[in-house]
Amino acid sequence: QVHLAESGGGLVQAGGSLRLSCAASGIIFSRYGVGWYRQAPGKQRELVALITVGRSTNYADFVKGRFTISRDNVKNTVYLEMNSLKPEDTAVYYCNLIGFNYWGQGTQVTVSS
Repeated sequence: QVHLAESGGGLVQAGGSLRLSCAASGIIFSRYGVGWYRQAPGKQRELVALITVGRSTNYADFVKGRFTISRDNVKNTVYLEMNSLKPEDTAVYYCNLIGFNYWGQGTQVTVSS
């Protein structure tokens, strides 16, 4: 059974940093691309960043230069390093296996001004 668990969210001041983790189980993790998405209140879920099996990365324009996605296939974990956080980054952040409808429960990120 596939299970994704996000962690690392919290409350931070604008300009601060957080590192989110997405731990996977029940799969051969190295065979999947993984994406980080976010959903703010009243808004649709949007892609933030993704990392492929070959470790290629892609970022939404609104996080380029501030966020970094990485993966550790030994630990079955994908990370999202978030720097220079802005109040508009406030959202619930989810990870997803690219191409599959597997989602974690999300982790709340709140950035105060």
